[in-house]
Amino acid sequence: MIDQDGQVLANRNVPNGAEPILKVIGGLPLGTPAAFEACYGTSWLVELLEDYGFAPHLVHPSRCKAIASARLKNDKVDAAILGQLLRADLLPEAWIAPPPVRALRALLRHRVYLVRLRTRLRNRIHAIVADYGYDRPAGGYWTGPGRAWLASLQLPAVFRELVEDYLGLIDALQQRIDRLDWEIRQRARSDPRVTVLTQLPGVGPFTALVILAEVGDVSRFASARQLASWAGLTPTVRGSDRVAHYGHISKQGSVWLRWVLCEAAQTAKRSPQFAATFQRIATRRGKKIATTAIARKLLTHAWHLLTKTDQAAAPQPAAPQTAAR
Repeated sequence: MIDQDGQVLANRNVPNGAEPILKVIGGLPLGTPAAFEACYGTSWLVELLEDYGFAPHLVHPSRCKAIASARLKNDKVDAAILGQLLRADLLPEAWIAPPPVRALRALLRHRVYLVRLRTRLRNRIHAIVADYGYDRPAGGYWTGPGRAWLASLQLPAVFRELVEDYLGLIDALQQRIDRLDWEIRQRARSDPRVTVLTQLPGVGPFTALVILAEVGDVSRFASARQLASWAGLTPTVRGSDRVAHYGHISKQGSVWLRWVLCEAAQTAKRSPQFAATFQRIATRRGKKIATTAIARKLLTHAWHLLTKTDQAAAPQPAAPQTAAR
């Protein structure tokens, strides 16, 4: 804690929890700004500060490190630096997503985790079947005929047990994935922005919701280029005088947003809208870079669509009435 003149009033460790923190800062006036780093498990701290009338400021870790790099680094030094930067209005901040956006992010990411876990279990079955010289059937393993084919294989007792356990886990995961898919479809139907985003090739309801959840308030970005830079889809630039060297994309920002856009680009690059651009870039730079370029174009189009939608939904000022003669 520091005062408006920069004098340190207190600097000590406090255990995690609402009660220990309120014992330290509970006597401060309402509206007191509080800075904290973006790290694991800070959602409860945001809610605590907001509920008790403080002004939370989420710190961008990498940018703060570039500003306040020091030879001595520990918790006390970091806390003092954050306080001084906040007092001088030099704190590099990150956007604090509101609770509904955080809840939507958690739901969508949970669905991705379950699908990835199901894929790992399926790959284990593929490995067991391949070890005994069996090739996968034409219809796959997971349909009715495929399950019957798996049951008919001559496998040792131990590996048969493994396959049955994996299949049981896959079925249990599938029930939860189906429930999440139903809930996601209901959310998509109730959000008109999803209808707007699904006009883009390769963008379905799930992809549209991920874009909305990760971007949040699109008005935070003054241009589509700023949004692409925030998402880490713009190349790094190192230049001196008139020479500039462009490297790989920065990969800053949301990992989930980049992932879902690259997945959508796999379909969008074959659409008439982007096929010519993809082929031109792929011939010169390769298919991977071309797919990333299509992902950035998808995000650019999404920014324009969302901006127009927000402007259309905003209340228009009433026209001045002409005075009667």
